[in-house]
Amino acid sequence: MAELTLDNQGTSTRPYLLRALHDWCTDNGFTPYVAVHVGPDVQVPMEYVKNNEIVLNVGFEATSGLQLGNEFIEFKARFGGVAREIRVPVNHVVAIYARENGQGMAFPVPTEAGARADAVTEPAPLRGLRLASTDTPPPPAAPAPEPPGDGPPEPAGPSGGRPALKRVK
Repeated sequence: MAELTLDNQGTSTRPYLLRALHDWCTDNGFTPYVAVHVGPDVQVPMEYVKNNEIVLNVGFEATSGLQLGNEFIEFKARFGGVAREIRVPVNHVVAIYARENGQGMAFPVPTEAGARADAVTEPAPLRGLRLASTDTPPPPAAPAPEPPGDGPPEPAGPSGGRPALKRVK
């Protein structure tokens, strides 16, 4: 009798979680932002990339033709008044969160071997995140919330300092 082997991995949960949190932000009147690790497969305006990361406003008001697919996030947006085509492999999204309250989710930064869009990678155990105003610099994987084309983000918290990602357990 032949032994049946099942692949219990399935497809990545990342695109499904991204869509769910995008819907949650939209339904609650929040502005969804994604932090993206920039690599060779990422098509974004490079002049806005800092430390291999860029933060993008993926709200319907800031994008045109937004598609949150299983492989890529694609849309058109204005940067400095110039329309640009944006194409981000889903496995390069390292966080999605609401600008107004910082609630969201972080994902592992892709490794060089797993950075290709066709590579099957699964996020490490996920933890909820909340933006918190601190006097210390954000952790290395934290995005600098400076989304181009949408103006400066509102300060988070009473101190008015720059928001930083903080793990909430």
